[in-house]
Amino acid sequence: MRNLRWLFVILGVCGLIGVRFVENHLFYDPFLEFFKSADINALFPDFNWFPLILNYLFRFGLNLIFSLIIVQALFLNKRWTLQAWVLMTLVFAITFIIYLFCIYNKFEIGYLFSFYMRRFVIQPLILLLIIPLFYYRKVQSEKGLEI
Repeated sequence: MRNLRWLFVILGVCGLIGVRFVENHLFYDPFLEFFKSADINALFPDFNWFPLILNYLFRFGLNLIFSLIIVQALFLNKRWTLQAWVLMTLVFAITFIIYLFCIYNKFEIGYLFSFYMRRFVIQPLILLLIIPLFYYRKVQSEKGLEI
């Protein structure tokens, strides 16, 4: 049973890596090359709002599924997996609105700020905070302390 858990963790990590590897082919994201150039003076790309938003939501959905597989396999706690889902969705919703505002203003709010908002939108960075948080909760609950 323990090996099966780690298999699911590896599956989730491979899924997240796979999403990253196929981003050029699977998602419509004209800002991918814009930010890869790492040039503040790069020309703001032309884009269509509707496909852009749909593709960011699709990418978030894929990242969310693989992240939840990892959380569930690591902690075997459906309540915590649900909490991870809520937390990841909340962080995405907040950062996505901010990032769309940055796009609307053509990154005048700041190139680096927009770059990092985009990172929170397209990458499952919140997972790097959730795993230690839940591990700490698990250790505390094993000691008899509820958090």
